[in-house]
Amino acid sequence: MMAPSSDWRAVARRLRWERRPGDRVVRCFADRPGRLDALVERAARERPQAEALVSGDERLTWLELDARIAALAGGMARAGIEHGERIVMLLGNGLPFVLVFFAAARLGAVTVPVSVREQRAGLEYVIGDCQAAALFYEAAYEAAAPGPAGLARLKLALDVDGAAFADLVSGSPAAAAPASQDDVAVILYTSGTTGHPKGAMLSHANLIHSTLNYAYCMEMGPADRCLVAAPMSHVTGLVASITAPAYAQGAMIVLQSFSAARFLELADKERMTHTVMVPAMYNLCLMSPSFERRNLAAWRVAGYGGAPMALATIERLAEALPGLRLMNCYGATETTGPAVMMPPALAVSHRGSVGLPAPGVEIIVMNHDGREVPRGQIGEIWIGGALVAQGYWGAAAATASEFVGSFWRSGDLGTMDEAGFVYVHDRKKDMINRGGYKIFSAEVESVLTAQAGVAEAAVVGRPCAVLGERVHAVVVLAEGARDIPKRTLRAALGAALADYKVPETWSITREPLPRNPNGKVMKRLLREALEPHRHGEAAKA
Repeated sequence: MMAPSSDWRAVARRLRWERRPGDRVVRCFADRPGRLDALVERAARERPQAEALVSGDERLTWLELDARIAALAGGMARAGIEHGERIVMLLGNGLPFVLVFFAAARLGAVTVPVSVREQRAGLEYVIGDCQAAALFYEAAYEAAAPGPAGLARLKLALDVDGAAFADLVSGSPAAAAPASQDDVAVILYTSGTTGHPKGAMLSHANLIHSTLNYAYCMEMGPADRCLVAAPMSHVTGLVASITAPAYAQGAMIVLQSFSAARFLELADKERMTHTVMVPAMYNLCLMSPSFERRNLAAWRVAGYGGAPMALATIERLAEALPGLRLMNCYGATETTGPAVMMPPALAVSHRGSVGLPAPGVEIIVMNHDGREVPRGQIGEIWIGGALVAQGYWGAAAATASEFVGSFWRSGDLGTMDEAGFVYVHDRKKDMINRGGYKIFSAEVESVLTAQAGVAEAAVVGRPCAVLGERVHAVVVLAEGARDIPKRTLRAALGAALADYKVPETWSITREPLPRNPNGKVMKRLLREALEPHRHGEAAKA
């Protein structure tokens, strides 16, 4: 096991160039595990009695966790699950998710995690599209499961709360099936803005490289206790909260569903040292009445991604928890998690940046003709490396469009400075064009969320016959906050931004922003609500 290092250049020296499938040539960790289930096997061998997982009232050591995974793999094999077959998981955060995920890897099968917020139509689409052989689900989400005819087409359909699943876990173990590190291990369906989602194919090697970047850059080790707050069905929860702690041989502390009060209670009780969440979750913790009462002295790493973190939030966390190291993480499902990470010491001095390319990751900023732009100029961010997905399941045209050689086209507009720091300005589709002036919604949102009483905000373009688009802001007030006059928000933005960037119309609400199953704000729905033929004119400031 390589010792973690805060010097990423030292980590990079462990990389070598390799030719990978699809004629990709990328830098890879030379000394790396070959498959995901080997992470648990090694932890069980080297730290058998160390605590591995805490979920509700259950506590398992690495030896106990490995035994249950082996037994479940044996049960799945006896039920006819074979190498390469797809296993859909409608499972929330908890022990069953971890067991099924690693047991499938041990058999060489492919897991297909699905958000527990998915409805029946979406789940049926995923099952049909990936041609699933099995479905594991929780009783609480049975309503989303296919009907009897759909279940009958599967080799195995099990409620993990039932006796049949308990029998699988208590049977004789299965040995690891022969597998290549280039075999697909996970298919994660990305939420498209239109049409059906696409299944990103992540190999054992993709997941291992992302795992090592988390572990090395966050200096994770056996003493770490990771509180699993993100959904395990999301790439962040899967890698940051399951495979990275397994590699580090630390412990996973499972939070089944997020609430600030419960998160802080568990963090205190279980001596949490590490977590990765979205900025809104940190804001909710800071706003919680119990924040100051909890002992969070063990908390040393706070990873965040999915949205910018307001400077006010960074400063409040730094003041309340001076030993806490904040790390911005930028990536996507297609990059198996973070491709860019911010060294904690630079979080404030480079607060506008998402960080530096992670070890082994190549970042280039390209124009619409596929040519690299000079440093400091805006273009589309392309991401290359051993953690880039193999492509989309059964979608050759989409794969050819979005994957170019060793790179994935992110669809994000950004820049890179002379020192290599990456700045993300907006999604291509979220940039607002107000009469020729380009406005990056993320910049406006960052100022809005720094205002007292604002829990979250989203900025979108409102159709305009004259200018094409005008700026509209949706502002969600924090729980217990007083109403904020629009003139107050307008004045705050006017002091920080060019006048054409200040929203002209507003929606101020206490309802949370609409999010997809992966937690991303669905700006399409916000834009649709502003279409005059649907809902009339928005409220003017």
